[in-house]
Order: sequence, then C-alpha cells, then structure tokens
Amino acid sequence: MAHLSPPSPAAAGPAKRSARPAAKPPESSGSGHTPPPGWHARIDPAPLLPEPEPYRLLGTPAARDLDPALLCRLYEELVRGRRYNRQATALTQQGRLAVYPSSTGQEACQVAAALALRPQDWLFPSYRDTLAVVARGVDPVQALTLLRGDWHTGYDPRARHVAPLCTPLATQLPHAVGLAHAARLAGDDTVALAMVGDGGTSEGDFHEALNFAAVWRAPVVFLIQNNGFAISVPLEKQTAAPSLAHKAVGYGMPGRLVDGNDAPAVHQVLTEAIERARTGGGPTLVEAVTYRIDAHTNADDATRYREAAEVEAWRAHDPIDLLERELRDRNLIDDARTKAVADGAEELAARLREEMNADPVLDPMELFDHVYADQTAQLREQAAQLRAELDAEEDR
Repeated sequence: MAHLSPPSPAAAGPAKRSARPAAKPPESSGSGHTPPPGWHARIDPAPLLPEPEPYRLLGTPAARDLDPALLCRLYEELVRGRRYNRQATALTQQGRLAVYPSSTGQEACQVAAALALRPQDWLFPSYRDTLAVVARGVDPVQALTLLRGDWHTGYDPRARHVAPLCTPLATQLPHAVGLAHAARLAGDDTVALAMVGDGGTSEGDFHEALNFAAVWRAPVVFLIQNNGFAISVPLEKQTAAPSLAHKAVGYGMPGRLVDGNDAPAVHQVLTEAIERARTGGGPTLVEAVTYRIDAHTNADDATRYREAAEVEAWRAHDPIDLLERELRDRNLIDDARTKAVADGAEELAARLREEMNADPVLDPMELFDHVYADQTAQLREQAAQLRAELDAEEDR
C-alpha cells in the first residue's frame, strides 16, 4: 500500500514563486449583468503557495554553508531521541508505561522544532511529541509521567514554556493561537509553535485555529508532521489536497513544504517562519513530510495496513543517517565522537529504566489539583467523597 514515498531530490533553497498576473475581468455583454459590486481578490495567492517538492538541504551544495555547531547539536539530539524512543517502547512492554506513541523516524521534526524556539516562545505538543518536549529542556522522566498515568501533565508547563502533551487530536492548536494572540496584544516578544500530525488536520480544531490565527495575524507557527497515517488511515483517504501545506492558502497564510527527515532543512524553515511571526508577519503552516517507522502505539499492529517494503524504503531515508553522512563528509565527526554521543544516549536510557522501574508513591487526592485555578462546587464535592472513601479504608 504505497502511498507516501521518500521525497525526491529538489534544488536547494526555496522554490521561487513568481507572482501570477491578475486575471482581466471580462467585458460586459451589454445584457445588464455586471460583476459583484466592488469584488476583488483580497490577496495574491501565489506567494502563499508551498514549494513544488519538499525543501531539503542535506545532500545539496547549500549544506556546506550550514553552521557546524548547529549540525552537531541536531545530531546529538537525534541520537538521544532515537534511544529515548526505544527505551520508552521497552517500558511499555514491561508494564511501566501505559502507552507510548513512538516517533522513531520523525526525530528530525521534533528536535528541529524545539531548537528553533527562543526561551520566551511556547511549544504546544501533541501526544507523539515527547522528544520535542525533552529537547526543549523538560526532564526526560517527567515527560513520560502523563503516559504512565501518574499525573495530569508531569511537568510544570511554565518552567520551559511547554504546554501539556495533548492526547485529543488538534485541541492544542486553538490554545496556541489564543496564547499567541494574547502575547501580541500585550506586546510580548513571544511566538507559539503548535505541532500536529496529519490525522489532526481532519479535525475541526485544526481549521478553526488556522482561521483565527490568520485573521488575527497571531504570531503562531503550525507544524504538521505528515507521517503518512492517522493510525491506520492513509493520507489519501483523509484529503484530496495537493499537499497539506496547500491548505494554508485557503486561510490566507503561507504554506511551506519540507523534507521532514532533513533536520537542518526543518530547522531553517521553522526558524524563518518563527521570525516572520515574531516581526508581525502572521502565521505560517509548515508540512514536514516524514514517516512513522514504528506502529501507532504499542497497542497497534501496523502490518495490517501497510507493506514492509514501504517501511524499508523510508528506513533508507533515516534522519540520523542523512545527517551523519553530512557530518562525516565535512569531517565534523569521527568514530570516537559518534561513540561518545551514543554513550550519552545510553546514560539517558539507563536513567529512564532506573526511575521508571521504581514504584511511584501517589496521592489520589492530587487528582483534583491544578484542574481549575479555583475548584468548582462539583470538584469539591467529588474530592470530599473520595476523601471519605480513603478515610474509611484506613479505618478498616
């Protein structure tokens, strides 16, 4: 069931977008019929159109101009992220995590998103974006607490400006728009980056968020990680659009199309979109074409809806391999350096195993903390009922 193949090579740099000449209105036939009074195209759609093919940098001459320090940082985070995915998946098999949506194969999107933000900016992740949360600076163990079922979020969103991992599809997008709009009204130098999967683009929240963001010119960037499937539903059964990036034009914002496995390309496109938003240019919709190598979650059997050959084709377009090849070609890393990076990733995995294998001490009354700033009457009633039940168990 081949539906999404690795991006074909494209020329380095964004595609040039020539403005289309405005259509000349037809002359009146003399029958008395005239165009709608005062109608005109509100904006020229040509500059909003995405690239004809996913933008890429690795393997092109433009890659030689990339910052070596940035490339090395991206590589380290990719390797750490891959090991994090594998360890978290193993923890589900051991019963230490209730569920884990792996992002193996999508690490470049996650890492680039986190590194493109400034400290004052906000990240709004979906449930699959744990790596972006960790790369943003959230404690790796705390980032898994929600998926363990121990806490509402597991980390303080304000500490690193990272919203809670969002399980309902696309509901984080209107939240991102609201925060960005409020920041603009307050004169704050803040941009919100909202991450969503291709499946989330079929939700009403996605369309409402894009519409409000464009009308308000909110400083927000939407990153679609198009990994080919909404659980088992392939992209072609969700949309007939030329690409998901083309959806941007209907809302009056630019659409960008990028190779989601090319970490520096994703970083560059997001950085440009973030700075455009920061300087009053409004929102941008970015589609990163990538692939989910693992199943949707540990509860999913991906072999029921996709062919092994398709997965193997995308393994050959692995984001770590693509970046490591560039680094070696430029003599920026050697075997000793790659081993040191891998050893650091193993230390992270060991810490995850140690802390996640310890049985947590939980207080059921914490269920009612941080739901609302001021508890509602219903919550107070429920809390009192639970408190009475816990007291009764202690008296037995």
